[in-house]
This record gives sequence, C-alpha cells and structure tokens, in this order.
Amino acid sequence: MSKSPSTRKSNLASPVKTLSGALLAGLIALPLAKMSTLIAQSFAEHPFISDNQFALKISVALRTLVVGLMTLATGIFCVAALGLVALSIQILWQNLRATPTQHEVEPTDSL
Repeated sequence: MSKSPSTRKSNLASPVKTLSGALLAGLIALPLAKMSTLIAQSFAEHPFISDNQFALKISVALRTLVVGLMTLATGIFCVAALGLVALSIQILWQNLRATPTQHEVEPTDSL
C-alpha cells in the first residue's frame, strides 16, 4: 500500500518541527547544566574525609562519575539542539532553492 503525496509530505521534517524540537532540547539542557554545576559545587564544598585510602579512591571515582554523566547529558542535549537548528536552516534553504516538480505544477489545458 503506497502512501499518498499528502501523507508523505506531512511525515517529513519541517522547520517548525525541528525548531520546536531544538527549543525543547535546549530547555532540557538548561536545568541539566545548572544541576551539574550545583552537584560539582556541592562535592567541592563537602569533601569526603576518611583514613581509608580505598574509600577515598572510591569516593573520588563516584564523584567523577556523577559529575561526568551530568555533563555528558547536558552536552548531548546541547548538541541535539544545535543539530536541530542546523537542520531547520538546511530545510529552509532547500525550500527556498527548490523548483516545483511536474506533480506540483498545475496541469495546463491543452486542447
């Protein structure tokens, strides 16, 4: 079963869809960035104190892992937002440069 041209066109990415996705990704990245900063500051203000070297090494590893994962999540959402903005620019550019195809041009009456 083939899809009609109007159904195929509605499934394609549009500048509005990509910009709204970029806005959503950016809005998710902002609290993640703030939270990773707060976590890093909290870890810096409250050092783990112990006489056991093994416990200190595990503490450092876990703190690094937590801050690293939060920073990675922030970076992923930032890159996704930038990529979606670039995609919307590309779609706009392609729409401006596109010439109408035979199916899009209205048929002329040839009698």
